[in-house]
Amino acid sequence: MTTTLRPTGPIQHGAGGAKSRQYRVCVNSRPVGTIELCTDHRFGPSVGRIASLRIDEQDRRRGRATVAVLAAEEVLRGWGCTRVEASITAQAAAARHLASALGYVVRSRNMLKRLPVEPPSLPADSEGRPMSGPEYELWIERTRQGYVRSLMGRGIPEDQARAKSESDHSSALPDGRHTPDTYLGVLLHDGTQVGTLWVALRPVRPGMPGAFVFDVEVAAEHRGRGHGRALMLLAERETRAAGVAELGLNVFADNTPAVRLYESLGYETTDYHLYKQLL
Repeated sequence: MTTTLRPTGPIQHGAGGAKSRQYRVCVNSRPVGTIELCTDHRFGPSVGRIASLRIDEQDRRRGRATVAVLAAEEVLRGWGCTRVEASITAQAAAARHLASALGYVVRSRNMLKRLPVEPPSLPADSEGRPMSGPEYELWIERTRQGYVRSLMGRGIPEDQARAKSESDHSSALPDGRHTPDTYLGVLLHDGTQVGTLWVALRPVRPGMPGAFVFDVEVAAEHRGRGHGRALMLLAERETRAAGVAELGLNVFADNTPAVRLYESLGYETTDYHLYKQLL
């Protein structure tokens, strides 16, 4: 039996060279599922994405999904993509196993916590307050540069990484530290600034939780002393004070200490984000 992808319509073109197309997954011309491919708008036309994949229940566990993914990679190579990304829910264990077998690597995960009604207390001698103007200027420059480095570490060319960092931060913080529904704060311990925090107190994209931690950072010289936990407790306090009951975040897969911290605070993984280089 031969598994193939058959387009359901023409390629859709968008701004900046974006493409998308839907396909039927067929076995000897018999439809057994669907797959949707696109270029990833966040990284430009060189990065493809498997936006969705569904195999009909009666045709699962027969290798249809494996062949469909491999065929999808060939399509994306034809589009000029050098990397493919996909997101899989935490409940889809079989899909994650398939992705791993095909060489996909977990880049990061989304985590979520339903917050208790009573906001948590901060540790003794710790307090949070909003950033001042000078503190914000130092923080935003450091954050932009850190984002550039993380993008370049994922294979994004430097010029694209810098443009994306500038665009994303301008979009997320259009009014700087005065952006509505946003908490930009510092954590003090015994009067000394030990960390910074950025929380969006609103859904940042459809389907995302009511609040989202964009950035939490402990100064290098103060790490290993529990200030990361204190910053997350501060994030939960500010989220609850804004009347929001859920707090989400994204953490890179190789940041094991952070993953352990979030799990110890009751955050649960909701989605895994994976990638694969297309040779």
